[in-house]
Amino acid sequence: MTRDEYYAFVEAVNAAEKISLRECEQADEARRYFEGCLPIEVLAARAPDALAFGPMRPVGLRDPRSGQRPFAVVQLRQDNVAGTLYNLVGFQTNLKWGDQERVLRMIPGLANAEFVRFGQMHRNTFINSPALLRPTLQWHDRDNLFFAGQITGTEGYAGSTAGGLLAGLNAARLARGAPPVTLPPTTMMGALFHYITYTEPVRGAVGRADFQPMKANFGLLPELDPPERNKRQRYAGYAARALADLEAALVEQKVS
Repeated sequence: MTRDEYYAFVEAVNAAEKISLRECEQADEARRYFEGCLPIEVLAARAPDALAFGPMRPVGLRDPRSGQRPFAVVQLRQDNVAGTLYNLVGFQTNLKWGDQERVLRMIPGLANAEFVRFGQMHRNTFINSPALLRPTLQWHDRDNLFFAGQITGTEGYAGSTAGGLLAGLNAARLARGAPPVTLPPTTMMGALFHYITYTEPVRGAVGRADFQPMKANFGLLPELDPPERNKRQRYAGYAARALADLEAALVEQKVS
């Protein structure tokens, strides 16, 4: 998109009719959505450039016709082998379907597209893991019940895959009479599971949720000692420490 195309698109998104949310869904705007999966209309309403710095950011992409970086981009992900079905990446929305069709046809190249399914939001259900799960992903008072994936409050493919791996490993160890494994909090997955099992739990039966889902990210890791200011060296330090701590933990916990 050019600058003019982008701002016309944002204006259309802001003017489009949205689905009316239930009163309970409107109760707390700040916590209604996982921050990494916000509807495009919520981002567009925050600031005119929010989409351009979010799902429509053009970093690393060049127009092959001109060699120039566009002002904003819309990325399509192929959804079938034949290459006839594509998904708009990061375009979850509560816009009404008629307005979705009108607004999405403003995207260059989609004026004559056939929309086989319009966007919609879904609510992610997750348990109050800090109060209910151990770092082994076992239920707090039942050894043979394990949880993994999005229901634990982890977001993203990496977190779900790692959770399934840890829960499966510990279920197998339990069946063999071996103690369950915990991962060091200096590893990415150990830090993520530490977050979901130790962060402040939800207060009250219907009250405000202090615990919210989290993706794997470097902000979860404890600082290096001494701290490293250079980002490349800091990430390399995180990786080296994680590998060393994981190897030591596996030896200590007799995991082969």
